[in-house]
Amino acid sequence: MVEEKGQPSLTEKLEVVNDTAGTSIDPEAEKKLLRKCDVHVLPPLFVLFLLAFLDRTNIGNARIQGLTVDLDMQKSDYNIALFVFFIPYILFEVPSNLVIKRLAPSTWLSLIMVLWVSFVGISTIGMGLIKTFEGLVAMRVLLGLFEAGLFPGCVYLISMYYKRYELQWRLTLFFAASIIAGGFGGLLAFAIAKMDGIAGYGGWRWIFLIEGLLTVVLGVVSKFFIPDWPETARFLTPAERDLLLARLTADTGAATMNRLDKPAFRRILRDPKIYLGTLAYFGIVNTGYAGSFFIPTIVRDMGYTAAAAQVRSIPIFVVATVTAVLAAWASDRLRHRYYFCMLGLAVSSIGYILLLCQTRLSVSVRYFALFLVVPGGYITQPITLVWLSNLVSGHYKRSVSSAMQVGFGNIGGIVASNVFLESEAPTYTTGYAVSLGMLGICAVACTMLFCFVGWENGRRERGERDGRLEEVDSDNLGDDHPGFRLTT
Repeated sequence: MVEEKGQPSLTEKLEVVNDTAGTSIDPEAEKKLLRKCDVHVLPPLFVLFLLAFLDRTNIGNARIQGLTVDLDMQKSDYNIALFVFFIPYILFEVPSNLVIKRLAPSTWLSLIMVLWVSFVGISTIGMGLIKTFEGLVAMRVLLGLFEAGLFPGCVYLISMYYKRYELQWRLTLFFAASIIAGGFGGLLAFAIAKMDGIAGYGGWRWIFLIEGLLTVVLGVVSKFFIPDWPETARFLTPAERDLLLARLTADTGAATMNRLDKPAFRRILRDPKIYLGTLAYFGIVNTGYAGSFFIPTIVRDMGYTAAAAQVRSIPIFVVATVTAVLAAWASDRLRHRYYFCMLGLAVSSIGYILLLCQTRLSVSVRYFALFLVVPGGYITQPITLVWLSNLVSGHYKRSVSSAMQVGFGNIGGIVASNVFLESEAPTYTTGYAVSLGMLGICAVACTMLFCFVGWENGRRERGERDGRLEEVDSDNLGDDHPGFRLTT
């Protein structure tokens, strides 16, 4: 093939840019830059998500401290209170991430924080003051509405600061806020429940009141530390900003999508990776929510007191945090996602199988099964998020894909809200069986994604996608660029 004089050859255009190896970037300067990003990006977002998850799941701790009795809730009312949270939460994920792309993250997330402090903190405090089940439902709807933009926005923002194989363990550290919230929430609830009777309020009311106040105070403070995009980050010097952008460009190359026009929108909607990644998240998110919503109740139903159940839930989440971070570190080191997803699914599945057989097992074995279910789920859940983020490239593509995955994937939270039936306590056969089945859905989706990625990379290696460089939007292909290699 003859190239026109002065024009780059097709081979040069198709340079594979999955790392910064071979570039002139100073490794020591990179390490210093990464440490600075770790200090300024992760901690404030970790605090926000910790508060969000505490507010979202403390209803599980309040339940065993008398919430359902005091509000005269019927058998399905608790499930309804969980379910209604997800309706506004799911609907507003994608719109929020489109807004954050157009505004500085500090502006949008700070605005969310103002609304969050004004409404979520008040909603959480309000749950401590309500007198009826209908009031509880109203507060949960408000909670879902004003938390909707936080998690996908944070995932999107973090993913824009790191190369693909630096991202997993860092995003898992951020995601660990939700795991820690499970353990810390139990510890906090155990301590707060001792206030039962003070000012005439039950222990469960104090859980909502104090944790809601915590949201208000820390939310106001943390908003001043939220970072912007790498291009405008105030904590970086001009030289550091140039270095950060250079290393990110070396990692993704020409695989950019900085315009959301009709061709770009079609590419996003036609991308099977997004739908498979969303289906995988749908299958695994059920385990995370089920753990947070129901573990205190499950442990209590094993014969422990409410206080003992709160305390005994803590080690489960401690183990989950450690295993999730270790798996994430190994996943980045080995530059692989699929087999780690399957490892977590296998561990969690064994736990569910034990729980389905619990009538023939001792209490200690049933309790041990929870140490398989929750840590296994939390190995896989953050990896599904990062895997899809690794598979897409460009500001808009990553913005929409992360919001779609988190938004529609959280339909799994609706499932988790409705399958652990009070009428089946303490065996919860439907809950465990459905959760096991959803792990199967996640496994199938991950396997299909793994096979598709291998097939697509093969086509790119053989030059079968080179024609895309001749299309009118060749400068806005995102991860459809034939030089971009997909993560397995």
